[in-house]
Amino acid sequence: MRVLGIETTCDETAVGIVEERLGGGEILANEVMSQIARHAAYGGVVPEIAARAHIEVLERLIDRALRRAGLEVGRLDAIAAAAGPGLIGGVLVGLTAGKALALAAGKPFIAVNHLEAHALTARLTEGVEFPYLALIVSGGHTQLVAVRGVGDYRRLGSTVDDAAGEAFDKVGKMLGLPYPGGPAVEELAREGEPSRFDLPRPMLGRPGADFSLSGLKTAVRQELLKLGENPSETDKRDLAASFQAAIVDVIVDRVRSGLRDFAPERPNALVIGGGVGANGAIRRALTRFCAEAGLRFLAPPPELCADNGAMIAWAGLERLKLNLVDDLDFAARPRWPLDNAASAAHHGKA
Repeated sequence: MRVLGIETTCDETAVGIVEERLGGGEILANEVMSQIARHAAYGGVVPEIAARAHIEVLERLIDRALRRAGLEVGRLDAIAAAAGPGLIGGVLVGLTAGKALALAAGKPFIAVNHLEAHALTARLTEGVEFPYLALIVSGGHTQLVAVRGVGDYRRLGSTVDDAAGEAFDKVGKMLGLPYPGGPAVEELAREGEPSRFDLPRPMLGRPGADFSLSGLKTAVRQELLKLGENPSETDKRDLAASFQAAIVDVIVDRVRSGLRDFAPERPNALVIGGGVGANGAIRRALTRFCAEAGLRFLAPPPELCADNGAMIAWAGLERLKLNLVDDLDFAARPRWPLDNAASAAHHGKA
């Protein structure tokens, strides 16, 4: 069984093709075109620019993915496309292209929730069995989800303000680092002293598994103001390290709380997804936590944590196996929560 997936929810145009294998899947193609250079001058993603860029390259990426996989469209079993959540202009580009390709090829069409794709990626790479706990951390989302099956999700906690990736990007901008801020902050933090600045750990120890990162970002700004107009490179390194250490502490604490709320079952693993899931400090801290908790920790390769077409294709394949296909009038969804209510509405025309 082979499925082609299209991802255009933010600033990566991506097309992937996956094939089912025993104990997981095989990626036959995973073509990604980044738009970082186009948005860097603005310090963030500009939706109109992103949508136009998707239009410019998507057809070429589909052709490239088919060539890489050595396939013709007729040998695919279905076409999947991310239908949300995300920037509506970009979502419409990929969703429309996926529908057109499915119609022209006479193949089933599957509208994929972008968050579901992140949550299921560890099944592609590791073949992990349900149920498990998924931590989705990206520029637009920070959530802990109990993954009980395909389409069976319970959101245990989410951010009440900034997402983790957004906080990294904003702190990077404050420190004068290039966009995107996440990788730049992580690199700067490697040489810094994480205990120098006493930054808050919002929500630490509170019941539930919600996140709050806006106050942490504000605290970084206040420390920068104290340092004056021209902080030294040492100051910047130490502040980046202190900020990252605070994020790590918050994530580990929220995962610990989410693990308690997972009851009465015990998850088979903790899996991480989303672009921030590539952060080495977060991965190391969660590896230690899971070792102490006697829990398996699964982190897909960094390129599969970031937005990509293979994860959309895999989520499409998982849904296809259960005959969860969609009509061609399925509407794009700028907001699409990942929980049971959203799954129940999947066949609606919201």
